[in-house]
Amino acid sequence: MSKPSITKVFIVDDHELVRQGLRQLIDGEVDLTLCGEASNVDEALKMRPFLNPDVAIVDISLPDGNGLDLIKQFHYWKPQMQIIALSMHDDELYAERAINNGASGYINKQDSAQKLLLGIREVVKSQIFVKPEIAENLLNQQFQSNYLLYDKNNILTKLTDRELQVFDLISKGIKTKDIANNLKLSVKTIETHRRHIKDKLSLTSGTQLIRAAIMWALEKD
Repeated sequence: MSKPSITKVFIVDDHELVRQGLRQLIDGEVDLTLCGEASNVDEALKMRPFLNPDVAIVDISLPDGNGLDLIKQFHYWKPQMQIIALSMHDDELYAERAINNGASGYINKQDSAQKLLLGIREVVKSQIFVKPEIAENLLNQQFQSNYLLYDKNNILTKLTDRELQVFDLISKGIKTKDIANNLKLSVKTIETHRRHIKDKLSLTSGTQLIRAAIMWALEKD
């Protein structure tokens, strides 16, 4: 019987008590492991070359910089890594900014530990983890502002055959590593295709790419 896959988690939060609580929470789960933690932006960026996290939990309020900017840097550094924004701020105001910067989830610090665990496991499956009303608002905004991007003819004229193939697999919720295995290409090559698709469709994050692929799949069907 094969062992269950272990999700590696990286924590960025300036409060020792918060990090300690998250550390204990993650250590208590058989399918999660802590691969690193940082207390500020500078530490997080210095640790980046030595880590290979599957999920980063990033506090929006950090003492030496903006957590939203760090989320964006993390997303460009490792697009396949999922990011959860952690915050005490108003959900609706900051969640949308976090998602648009590349996060896949948003957790308020007043939420329960079980909700955070659920969020980690959901974003690992390439799901967006926010309150339903925020998810609906994000989807409506994207649909209204970029509807033409999802038109099947528009997509066909902008993407190469290989990019279209990757785009179609993304729409089915298939992860980058699995797309690479499916197409017998390297993960780096798939990441390059993802980047080219985002550039051609004027998308700024992996979340927007997934959303666009799903909307296009619905349109073409």
